[in-house]
Amino acid sequence: MRIFTGIGYPRGCSLRIAPEPREAAGRLAITGNRCQRGTVYAQEEVRSPKRVVTATCAIAWSSIEGKDARKGRSLGAPRRFPVKPALPCPKERIPELPADRYRIRLRMPVKTGDTVIADWRGTGIRVVAVRSIGYLWQD
Repeated sequence: MRIFTGIGYPRGCSLRIAPEPREAAGRLAITGNRCQRGTVYAQEEVRSPKRVVTATCAIAWSSIEGKDARKGRSLGAPRRFPVKPALPCPKERIPELPADRYRIRLRMPVKTGDTVIADWRGTGIRVVAVRSIGYLWQD
């Protein structure tokens, strides 16, 4: 029996999952859920766990209107930019996703929800910008 707290929904039920007897192969006995989302979350967690993993990518300041990176970036301007997958990533592939995002250099401006990676490694997972950022340099 596995016991854990549901994190995919607001209630956070304490879920208990046990495999059913052999005649019902592949089915799970789930208790402790207070709504249908708890059942769905528990089944996904056992069969194919997924997580949303945030990370950052570099900002390519030198690419903005031909500005030199040292002169073009204003004091206090961010050097990294937050991004996340639009869908949860399979847990076994989590180490690969941040590594790919760390190699990206974003060109400004970027709006919340803009696509940074269209189809990450053929999984159908789109990586998107978490916030908007524009031109931050001083002339």
